[in-house]
Amino acid sequence: MRVLHVITGLASGGAERQLLLMLRHLPEHHHCEVATLTNPGTVAAALRAEGVTVHDLAMRGNRDLAVLPRLTRLIRAGGYDLVHTHLYRAGLYGRLAARLAGVRTVLSTEHSLHAGVIEGRPATAGVKALYLAAERLGTTTVAVSRQVAGTLDAWGVPDRRVHLLPNGIEAARYMLPTASRAALRQTVRAELGLPQQAWVVGGVGRLVPGKRFEVLVDAVAGLADLAGQYPALREPWLLLVGAGPEHAALVRRAERLGLAGRLLCTGERDDVPELLTSMDVLAAPSAEETFGLTVLEGLAAGLPVRHSACPALDELGPGAAPEAERIPSDATSYTAALRELWGRRSGALPQPPAVAHYDIARIADELGQLYDRLGPAGTASAGRPPVAARL
Repeated sequence: MRVLHVITGLASGGAERQLLLMLRHLPEHHHCEVATLTNPGTVAAALRAEGVTVHDLAMRGNRDLAVLPRLTRLIRAGGYDLVHTHLYRAGLYGRLAARLAGVRTVLSTEHSLHAGVIEGRPATAGVKALYLAAERLGTTTVAVSRQVAGTLDAWGVPDRRVHLLPNGIEAARYMLPTASRAALRQTVRAELGLPQQAWVVGGVGRLVPGKRFEVLVDAVAGLADLAGQYPALREPWLLLVGAGPEHAALVRRAERLGLAGRLLCTGERDDVPELLTSMDVLAAPSAEETFGLTVLEGLAAGLPVRHSACPALDELGPGAAPEAERIPSDATSYTAALRELWGRRSGALPQPPAVAHYDIARIADELGQLYDRLGPAGTASAGRPPVAARL
């Protein structure tokens, strides 16, 4: 089966990295290629390095309608059996182009959808109407969590068109023997310019307002103010892995709070598992998430995690992630939570049950089965229970 994945961009974000993982683990009889509307960043390079064909459509903006005939021609020439879109803009153009090219099976994964927000932007009446019009051009909409499925239901997407399939994590990539992890930690810290004895609070994600990384700047600055009272504790640093429009504002905030010398922003990176070894705790202050993949990555890397939103954990029992604690998304709460962890030793914790539950091999196998049911050899309705039965 020939599958074309259409995505808005391939910078190192959660949806983009999830696509990379999924293609790495899909059953071999699915031959996948990727089309990116814009921004072929580090994930595009990683896909190409693994032998995946990536088509760059060079879209110049949201209203660059010339991308539609280019994408339609690509789909028609490629002879794809199925088109799978990711993210809002790709969902609009990808569904329509697939239909124009004569492809009957079109899936779209909703990675970042809330009741009033889609991908960090307000879901206005116009945005919602456009979304629903495009959704009807598809075959199936994949929700990455119950929260997303609930939003789709509230927006009026029929239950029969929604399939719940969570994101996955490549747990084995985060598991290292103690000596190997210690050596990698030392190497990564040296590369980044982090002191070997620093106590490092880490955050991972795009530097955008919705991730609320300013909360971590304030919280770590609060710890730094307390350092004189606890001379035996290691110097606190903040490491942010990601790039985005908030970078300059975060640096200015750190300078104002006297933290400038202890804030390190890596920019866009595709080696997140390795970078996590340099951290002592992962903090995720975003107040709204559709899944919470970063939280799972921190747990897989053996870190204690403090977070403000993670539907992936909310859907599991209380024992699924003992070292993850949900706290309010404000500096006072994060300062207090980090202060409790400050003196803890830095050895890796065992991976909790939540990590195994979201194993990418299992998730990719289920996606492959969905392709087989919906594609040319299957039927659009064969054997798929409604969302309510799967939740």
